[in-house]
Amino acid sequence: MSGSDTHATVEAVVRDSYSRLVAYLAARSRDVAAAEDALGDALVAALKRWPDEGIPQKPEAWLLHVARHRLIDAARRSQVRQASQELLQVAAESAEAVLDSPEPFPDERLKLLFVCAHPAIDPAARTPLMLQVVLGVDAARIASAFLVSPAAMSQRLVRAKNKIREAGIPFRAPEPPEWKDRLSFVLDAIYAAYTSGWESVTDPGSTQHALARDAILLGRMLLKLVPEEPEVLGLLALMLHCEARREARYDGEGRFVPLDRQAPERWSGAMIEEAEQLLRRASSARSIGRYQLEAAIQSIHANRLPDGGIDWPQILLLYEGLIHFAPGIGSMVGRAVAMAQSGDAAAGLAALDSIPEDRIGNYQPYWATRAHLLALLDRGQEAREGFQRAAALTDDQALREHLMQRADSCWK
Repeated sequence: MSGSDTHATVEAVVRDSYSRLVAYLAARSRDVAAAEDALGDALVAALKRWPDEGIPQKPEAWLLHVARHRLIDAARRSQVRQASQELLQVAAESAEAVLDSPEPFPDERLKLLFVCAHPAIDPAARTPLMLQVVLGVDAARIASAFLVSPAAMSQRLVRAKNKIREAGIPFRAPEPPEWKDRLSFVLDAIYAAYTSGWESVTDPGSTQHALARDAILLGRMLLKLVPEEPEVLGLLALMLHCEARREARYDGEGRFVPLDRQAPERWSGAMIEEAEQLLRRASSARSIGRYQLEAAIQSIHANRLPDGGIDWPQILLLYEGLIHFAPGIGSMVGRAVAMAQSGDAAAGLAALDSIPEDRIGNYQPYWATRAHLLALLDRGQEAREGFQRAAALTDDQALREHLMQRADSCWK
């Protein structure tokens, strides 16, 4: 067996199953950091041994088997209490059962999402913790999503993991009465994972693309758990509406295509129809929320007017409602766009100017939107500088080229 085969298999396991394996180990050891360390050791062992021994038929089970031994060894070295030893023994027995089981590997991620939303954990750390531990998003990308420095986010995550271990937070799925209080954090994590997978994706086989697919899968699993929860319906509808347009984001030459210029025939009609059905189910509950409003905005984009136009005044109304539920920078920027596209670019620019400076930082959509509005107001030089700044803030090459073309057009 070649080393390249081993590396390819390990990469595939990390891409497809890392978060699931960590979730399984952490759920039984009650120590997220230790579970990550143990799995890391198992991956290193695989790279050393598989070229000589051959790749096992069940690579995930092999890694789980090695990792649980690392957990037990670590527990013994640190002389943890007998109770913990017994708990790890249970983990070992469970791992053995999985190893021998012909059934597909159990998915523990949804359960661990709810665990990470435990009320004993700092609310500010819950969603980032889910993103890193359960969904495998790297700390730098999480920090970018939350508009904080990577160092600050790393410290927040370490404190949260220590809290889980020191407080002995039980890794069990909460009972239904507890779901309501934890659900919003789970929804936020799933959507953050989706948006992370949505951005900068031109390669369908990329890790980020897989993350978006995982987020939709988790949304479907969550819907089975709480089938009548309107915000769960709204979130899944939102992700499906966005996913339906994935192929249309770039043309045949790989160039970025803005939403209002996309060809609807390249959208997935099946996904849009499913999203619309979910939204109708959500509306019947008469309990509006953030994700239903965001999905409704996407629904308007998906259902263009007979002349091909977009009902921007209706989108503006929805953004006004969205800011009530989620007054984040994303919704404020979206409202400014809707104002401008409804015919009042000056009001849109004023809305952008009202956002505190410490919130705009390196938020690329803010600078792209600001530049667009300045261009509408014939403030060419400022628009050009704005497009250039926005271009510098994205790692999507196609989007960067599009923004630079907009910058160049401001001279004309």
